[in-house]
Amino acid sequence: MGPIRVLARGLERALAAVLALCLLALAAPAQAQSGNAEITQLRLERSEEGLLLSANVRFDLPPVIEDALAKGIPMFFVAEAVLFRDRWYWYDKQVVTAARHMRLSFQPLTRRWRLVVSSSPIGNSGLALGQTFDTRDEALAAVQRIYRWKVAEPGDIDAEGRHNVDFRFRLDVSQLPRPFQIGAVGQADWSISAMRNQRLALENAR
Repeated sequence: MGPIRVLARGLERALAAVLALCLLALAAPAQAQSGNAEITQLRLERSEEGLLLSANVRFDLPPVIEDALAKGIPMFFVAEAVLFRDRWYWYDKQVVTAARHMRLSFQPLTRRWRLVVSSSPIGNSGLALGQTFDTRDEALAAVQRIYRWKVAEPGDIDAEGRHNVDFRFRLDVSQLPRPFQIGAVGQADWSISAMRNQRLALENAR
């Protein structure tokens, strides 16, 4: 009976470990999508220009970020779109990735807001051209609304295949000044992120 009891206890421990791993796996997706942002609308459109993406992202700026902006510290946001093609025998194939970098800043001297948009990281240079706004709400609305953004060329879409797009939006704290990066680590107030997957309709892929 001794060996049998030892074996039974070993099986119980193994089952407990498997159950714990399953619970962690179930909790992981919810944790990965945490962040005080929500993608309220996502639309994909195929045109002669290519694959166009329109989206609305809703979030409020936490007080700590508003305070940093008021002091002239710019905030950097990144929107990313990844086009996948379905594969029944393996993971979906990543076809193309597009990025939209946005730098939002407040100019205390003029009391105006400025937004710079680029397909590559912008940095802190004040020489980049951008759009100016009279109010924070107008500038923030321009960050939150993406209209007909070209994320893929017409030839990137296989007419015979099925496709889907991962769309991600986040505050990029890696571009903040070093003291802010250190203070932002692990702080919920600095976590603005959202993700959503959208399938490209068959009628759009013809």
